[in-house]
Amino acid sequence: MTKPRRSFLLAPLTAALLLAGCTSATPPPPPTPAAPAAAGVVSTHGRLQVAGNRIVGAHGRPVSLAGVSFGWSQWEAARFYNAGTVNWLKQDWNASIVRAALGLHQEPGSYLQAPAANRARVIAVADAAIAADLYVLIDWHDHHAHERTDLAVAFFTDMARRYGHQPHVIYEIYNEPLNTASWSRDVKPYAEKVIAAIRTIDPDNLIVVGTPAWAQDVDVAAADPIKDPNVAYTLHFYAGTHKAGLRAKARKALDLGAALFVTEWGTCNADGAGPVDEASVREWFDFMRENQLSHCNWGIYDKRETAAIIHPGATAQGGWKDADLTPSGRYARDLIRAWGK
Repeated sequence: MTKPRRSFLLAPLTAALLLAGCTSATPPPPPTPAAPAAAGVVSTHGRLQVAGNRIVGAHGRPVSLAGVSFGWSQWEAARFYNAGTVNWLKQDWNASIVRAALGLHQEPGSYLQAPAANRARVIAVADAAIAADLYVLIDWHDHHAHERTDLAVAFFTDMARRYGHQPHVIYEIYNEPLNTASWSRDVKPYAEKVIAAIRTIDPDNLIVVGTPAWAQDVDVAAADPIKDPNVAYTLHFYAGTHKAGLRAKARKALDLGAALFVTEWGTCNADGAGPVDEASVREWFDFMRENQLSHCNWGIYDKRETAAIIHPGATAQGGWKDADLTPSGRYARDLIRAWGK
C-alpha cells in the first residue's frame, strides 16, 4: 500500500494415555499405537529452498503456498493473533501459510513503543503455525527498516535463536521499503546485515527481502541480487491499483533468475479501499499459478475498509460464519481454499 495500513497493515496441548489394568493372568497384548496426526504441509514439503527462480521443498519440486496475512500487530488485528485464528485458517480456509506482521510505526502501541506485547503476538502466531504444521512468515512490517537496522538485527537474532531449527519459519525482513528508498544504497545493505545475523544462527531457512516502491521494484533487486543462495524477493499487489505493468516487472525479475514471494496481496486498491476487483484478481492468480508463486492475502483485521477480511464484532478465535466475513474476505477465502486443489 502507498500509505500505512493501520489495520494492515500456547502452550502446546498434551494428551495423557491411560492404560487399563488387566484382571486376567494372561499377559495383555501390547497396546495399539496411537494413530499419528495427519501430516500437514510442512511435513509434506519440508524446509523451503530457492532453486533458480522457484521456491522448492526438500524434495526439490516447486512449492506454491496460499494463505493469509494478519494485519499490523498493534492495531485492529491484535486480538486475532492467537492459535484459534491460525487453526481456523488451516481447517476452514485450507491455508498452508500465515503471516505475522510485527508492526513498526510512530503511532502508539507498535513494536517501537511496546516491544514485549507485539513480540508476544508474533510468537503466539508462530507457535500456533508450527503446532498446526503450517509455514509462517515472520514479517518486519516496516516502511523504514533501513533506518533502524540494529533493531531489526536484534529482533531477527532473537527469532533465529527461537525458531532456526524449525522448517516452518520464513523470515521476511523488510515489508515495504518506500519509493524514496534506494535498493543499492539503502535496502540491500540493510538486508545483508540482517541476513548475516540470521545466518550465524540459522544457515538454512528461507529469507524474503522487501523491494523498493512498496515491494514493486523486484526487477531492480533482481538486477543486483543478494549473494545468499536462499533468498527470495517480495512482490506486493493490490488488484485495483496494480495491473499488467507490475506483472511485467515481475516477469523481468523472474527472467533474471530471482525467486519471488507475494507476501501480501489485496482484492482492492492499494489504500485498502475501493471495490473488490475480481477481474484483476483473476489475472493475478493466473500469473501466480503460471509462475508457481506463494501468496498471502491482506488481511486479518476488522476495520471498516475493503481489504479487511472480518466484520467488526466477529469472534477473535476463528469459527467465522459467512456473515462474519466481508465480501473481500469471502472471495479471498474461496480462492485460498481452491489453490491446492
